[in-house]
Amino acid sequence: MMRHDLPEDRWHKSSYSTDNGGNCVQKQKTADGYVAAGDSKNRQLGAHAFAPAVWQEFVTAVADGKL
Repeated sequence: MMRHDLPEDRWHKSSYSTDNGGNCVQKQKTADGYVAAGDSKNRQLGAHAFAPAVWQEFVTAVADGKL
């Protein structure tokens, strides 16, 4: 299992997220180049880290309506 230190000030939400009180999925790039995704309202649960190519496949599938 990899451990990533995820600074609070590096989280970004999607430009497609509405102003819904801050409850959204956020992401940040880790020091070793992975993409970490976490829940803004449950930060204490941690985050999942993905290789950049895997994250891009996910984003593309969502944008294409496949997910």
